[in-house]
Amino acid sequence: MTFIQTEDLIQSIADAFQHIAVYHPKDFVDAVHTAWQQEDSPAAKDALAQILVNSRLCAEGRRPICQDTGMAVVFMDIGMGVRFADAADLQAMVDEGVRRAYTDPMNPLRASVLEDPAGSRRNTRDNTPAVLHVRMVPGDRLDVRVAAKGGGSENKAQFAVLNPSDSIVDWVLGCLPEMGAGWCPPGVLGIGIGGTPEKAMLLAKEALLAPIDLPALRARGAQNRIDALRLEIFEKANALGIGAQGLGGLTTVLDVKILDYPTHAASLPVAMIPNCAATRHLHFSLDGSGPAHFAPPALSDWPEVAWSGPAGAKRVDLDTLTRAEVASWRAGDALLLSGKLLTGRDAAHKKIADLVARGEPLPVSFAGRLIYYVGPVDAVGGEAVGPAGPTTATRMDKFTDLMLGELGLLGMIGKAERGPETVDSIRRHGAAYGIAVGGAAYLVSRAIKSSKVLAFPELGMEAIHEFEVEDMPVTVAVDAEGASLHQRGPAEWKIRIRDINKLKQSSNVSL
Repeated sequence: MTFIQTEDLIQSIADAFQHIAVYHPKDFVDAVHTAWQQEDSPAAKDALAQILVNSRLCAEGRRPICQDTGMAVVFMDIGMGVRFADAADLQAMVDEGVRRAYTDPMNPLRASVLEDPAGSRRNTRDNTPAVLHVRMVPGDRLDVRVAAKGGGSENKAQFAVLNPSDSIVDWVLGCLPEMGAGWCPPGVLGIGIGGTPEKAMLLAKEALLAPIDLPALRARGAQNRIDALRLEIFEKANALGIGAQGLGGLTTVLDVKILDYPTHAASLPVAMIPNCAATRHLHFSLDGSGPAHFAPPALSDWPEVAWSGPAGAKRVDLDTLTRAEVASWRAGDALLLSGKLLTGRDAAHKKIADLVARGEPLPVSFAGRLIYYVGPVDAVGGEAVGPAGPTTATRMDKFTDLMLGELGLLGMIGKAERGPETVDSIRRHGAAYGIAVGGAAYLVSRAIKSSKVLAFPELGMEAIHEFEVEDMPVTVAVDAEGASLHQRGPAEWKIRIRDINKLKQSSNVSL
């Protein structure tokens, strides 16, 4: 019989979530570094470099990899011989660990969890409750796997009940282009096959907890049907040319993880959940001897990748920016922004729209300004703001015409593609949309020199801030003529990759 002390579990949970907020797994760093070395697309290579530099900076500074520090997910396998010393509520213990992790004054993590989700959507302020999955298993140990999943990747989860004769590969390849770049590729695809609908989704999430081993699988070759399926999806997914941040390139997927379960003869449930460029998960065990301990990885685990800003970037003074200057930008241009930059996300845009509908005055003038879609982490020490990477811009699409037209905004900055109606609105108003790299939140925050709240302080991280930025790196994704880098880049690279593969095949034949 093993007795686990409540405090040991709580502190282990807290330390684990702090650890994964700051340190990428080495297998992920190695995979991104390999992708960076192999990448031929300049835009994608720059994005991969930013992700790697950001990852090292976070490890050095012990700050979050991404401003979206995720919703806490815990898988717990409890041995039948395990007992908890004071019979405390298991969910309560896990939630206390999460609370400690997310409110740690030395490294506060962003509280993103809202209660009453279909109503008032009130922030719980400590990122609780966690999502807890429990299994009773043989043995006398407690095995715990934790993950922090951000909203951008979670929102791209896919599910279908296919016909038993349908192709899973075709379904995956049909979903990926529709998922766009909001899940911050490159990352890992978790796929669950079989069981019932909820079981397939759970399998997909659990599959993401395994380490990246695709290079080893390719080297040894498939040994079973799941291996073969992983390899086929990996090759064909990357052949789509979506690339890092959806900009077009060689690497969209770093690995494909699959778990399956027996299913009904009439069914083929399939779920897919992506892991983003802020891959965060960890496994630990408790045997009654005390809490788990997590040693910081060696900085030598990170490659030396030089990055001093995008090549050939145009410098932009936000304080003197004109519509004519915005109209001169072209999709694919690299910019370095300096000056005053507004921020705002979903909740702020909804409040703005409601004020306009009621004919009430706005607390902020948007005319002639740019707005950054961001919900930053709280600052510590001498920081102006904590990690402050972009949020998925498509959630603001329904507000864009109002912001660009009636309110006079010149442009927006976020991540991922914009919908066709939004692209048309950008074109009609002679505006522009730029992207910052998702997965480089701490790197971006170093360009922010000051921050103050201008409106809606009750929204916390979703309040409207004014940032003073210096050389903030941004890539023009949609220009004033309506050209979209997220459409052009993957289309071009899909053709290039096809030609590369044909050349390889012909070379093999000639040999």
